[in-house]
This record gives sequence, structure tokens and C-alpha cells, in this order.
Amino acid sequence: MQMKRYLWLILLCALLALIVGAVNLARRQAAFIIEEYARVDRLPRIRPDYTETVIPPNIAPLNFLVEEPGTHYRVKIYSTRSKEIKVLSRLPTIVIPPGPWKKLLAANRGEELRWDVYVRKPDGRWSRFDTITSTIAYEDIDDYLVYRLIKPLYNHWQDIRVYQRNLTNYDESGVLYGQQISPSSAPCINCHTFLNNRTDRMTLGIRSTEYGSSALIGKGSVATKLDTKFGYTSWHPSGRLVAYSLNKVNQFFHSAGVEVRTVVDLDSDLVYYEVGSQTVKTAPGISDPNRLETYPTWSPDGQYLYFCSAPILWSDLNRVPPKGYERVRYDLRRIRYDIETDTWGEAETVLSSAETGLSILLPRISPDGRFLLFCMCEYGGFPIFQPSSDLYLMDLETGEYRRLEINSDRSESWHSWSSNSRWFAFSSKRRDGVFTRLYLSYFDETGKAHKPIILPQKDPTFYDSFLKTYSVPELVMGLVQVSSKALANAVRSPDKIAVEMPVVSMTRKTQEPSPGRSSVSERE
Repeated sequence: MQMKRYLWLILLCALLALIVGAVNLARRQAAFIIEEYARVDRLPRIRPDYTETVIPPNIAPLNFLVEEPGTHYRVKIYSTRSKEIKVLSRLPTIVIPPGPWKKLLAANRGEELRWDVYVRKPDGRWSRFDTITSTIAYEDIDDYLVYRLIKPLYNHWQDIRVYQRNLTNYDESGVLYGQQISPSSAPCINCHTFLNNRTDRMTLGIRSTEYGSSALIGKGSVATKLDTKFGYTSWHPSGRLVAYSLNKVNQFFHSAGVEVRTVVDLDSDLVYYEVGSQTVKTAPGISDPNRLETYPTWSPDGQYLYFCSAPILWSDLNRVPPKGYERVRYDLRRIRYDIETDTWGEAETVLSSAETGLSILLPRISPDGRFLLFCMCEYGGFPIFQPSSDLYLMDLETGEYRRLEINSDRSESWHSWSSNSRWFAFSSKRRDGVFTRLYLSYFDETGKAHKPIILPQKDPTFYDSFLKTYSVPELVMGLVQVSSKALANAVRSPDKIAVEMPVVSMTRKTQEPSPGRSSVSERE
């Protein structure tokens, strides 16, 4: 008898909970019914700004902050098909539920996405602003973005980390942390590079006071250490070799200006590593003793290596800054390569700095082979410290190039294409001029880059207090396959592949004691 009463009590409590839940749901739904409101003939101020953007159909919810004074906020997000999303908040922070968001975007590829924003004033009256419109692209962006996070220090390595971010949600995990390698003397982790936007093959550079400098190659879940240094790197699309730069980089400071930091590449050459034979080679066309060669990138068909090249204007490699550093401007060049015979052609100029009046840097070709994205700035080889650095686009079918409309008055720098050639990620200081943030831009078939969105975060105020800078964004199709533990163990292990460096112009000019070793390969 007592058991029956207990069961009836449980059922009664459950029924009451259902009734209370239904009442609360009805109240919440009724709260969205605003019978009277004043029209505001302008768009609401929101941050981040998603007005007239094109967004990936697989992107995480684009939460935002309504920068309009009020006591309550109501937002309706809708499109042509699927159920609309309604958010009610006492705070200006609008957090979009992930499930309905995913369904709404998936059902409306290629359609407009509309955002209605209502704000309740302290006097109880509601205001409705003009509808924000954006567009949902047909094409997905690659699911993951790999980047490096560093503190904005000038001359000290401190716990540099490489992360991978799932763009379909907010999950972030580590690829490699400097303190995993050595807690007491965390090393510098250089550029990470992937083969054809895949994560089964990658490279990573390490500079360590405890374990020396080396290059890591990840193949599947296995990490191998090479006894050489990698600068800027590009995989041949076959996966059989890697082209990379050897750079003698130094940083110095101006006494005044918008950006007081400057980096100069005192000497550089290009070499390439053959994975099968485990040898390093070079060729005259990519290691001219009178020029600086850097930023290699392969064409998608593997027939050409594109790179940046500038004349050396100084003889003293120990003077920083060298005389004439502000006059160094890089040309865009390319050289034909036959992988079956391992033969190189003659280097040819694709675009000259004499023609543009600017230094041409960071060439990256879309995977479909049609367009080349690059930076140009006033001088030098390090665009992140150049407020004048902008993104440019070259049509490889016509050779015509133009400055993209999405540039700001701050530095735009490192960029990477998605595997389907419809998106690119890039670095920019446009938000505050100090911290580099990452942006995603839709790139349509006509060659137009659309208004970018900042890398979305669950908390839309995240960047207001985040005191690290992003660098080297690389779009990839999946999680990095080699574990951070395997990478860290490879750095600490005495096992390594010994490679003989070719006698290139850089090793001669820097007068290294052993001509079979590379010179210092530095980068920030």
C-alpha cells in the first residue's frame, strides 16, 4: 500500500513538472509575440557584424552581441525553408542553439538568411530594427582550421602552441604545445604545412635550445625527425617531396610609427627534400647567390614551383638592419619541374615588383589551379608587420591581377585555400591593429571574395579579452592524424634522419663552418 502511494506521488510530481514546463514554454512563446513596436529605420549594431556576409552551410552558430541599449532582446533567424530560430535574452549576448542552427543552414543552401532584432527599452516599449541579411553558401568550408597561438612578445619564446579548431562547432584541441617538448625551455614551433588540405601528411619546424633545430614529418600516426631546418614549406601534390626555404631572419624596431616592429630576411634560398631517398637538393633557379628566394608554393598539377625572389642589396649579413632594407621588394617567379626526371627549367618572372611598385609575398594557388592569392606591401618580406600589406588576386588564365575589395587599412597576411577553392582563411589586424585574428571569406566562381567573418567563438565577446595572436591559418579536411604525444616524443628522441645539405648560396655567404649543413633558419 505504501509502495502504491509512493508511485502515485512520483506520477503526480512528473505530471506537475510537465504542466509547469508547458506553461513556461507557452510563456516563452508568448514572449516572442510583440504586438506593438516602433520601427527603427536602420540596421542594428551587432558584433561581430554579419551584415551582407556569405557564411558556410556547415559553420558553427554565429553568436553575436547586440550593441543597442535595452532590458530585453529578441532575435528571429529564418530563411525560405525549415523552422525559424527564436532567441529571447535579458542580456545583449545572443546565443544560438546549435541543433536548430544546423538544420536551418542545411535546408537553405544558396538562400538568404535573415535576422530580425527587437530591443525592449527601460520604459517597456519595443523597437524593431531593419532586417539583417546574409547568404548561406552552397559549398561547405573544410571542417578544420589549424593555427598557431603566440603571445605578442618581441624576442622571447613562451609556450607557443599549435591548435586545430572544428569549424562546425567550437571544439579546439592541441596539435603540439611547446611545453610538451620541454617545460623548462619551451621551444619555438614554426610553420605547419599539409599535403593537399589533408592531415595524413604534414610538416612542422622546431627550434629548441635543448634539443636543437629540426623538422618533423607526420605520416599517418607516425612522426619522424629530420636533422635539418624547415622555413616556409610546400608539399609537392604527389607527396614525394617538400620544397622549403632556408632563411636568416632578424627582427628590429623603429622608434615610432603605426607598427614599430620590422623583420628582415638577410639571406635565403630554396631547397627540396625527397621523401623516398631522404635527400636534400637544390637547383640554380631557386638558389641564386645574388638573390633572396622564399615562400615556395607548388601549382596543383605539380609542374611549377612558384616563389618570391628579390635582389640582395647588402654585403654585410651581420648588420641589422642592413643598409637598404627598406628598398627590398620581391618579385613573383616560377620554375618548371619534372618530378619523374628530377629536372628543373629556367626561372621566369610572373609579376615584377618594378611593375607593381610593391613587394610581392605569400603566393598560394587555389586547388582548382585558376587563381593565385598573394600579399603586396611597401617593402620587405614579412607582411604581418606591414600595415600596408593587402591581399591581391591573379587570374592565372589571363595574368591579370587586382587588389581585393575585402582589405582593410591594417595588415592582411597569411592565407590558405579550402580544398574546394570556394573559401579562404586569412590573418588580419583589422580589428584593433595589434592582435592578429583569423577571418573566413567566400570566394565565388567569378573570382569575387565576399565580406569575411571572423573565426566564430561561442562567446561573442571572446576577442575583447583574448591576449594572444593567431598566425599561419591552414584549412584542412579533418583532425591531424599524428598525435601531439608522438610529435613531442620525436623532438626529444635521439633518433633522426641525417641529411646532407647541398652547398647553396646561403651556406657560402654565411660562411658556415661545415658546408654540408644549413645556415640558421629563423622565422617569427
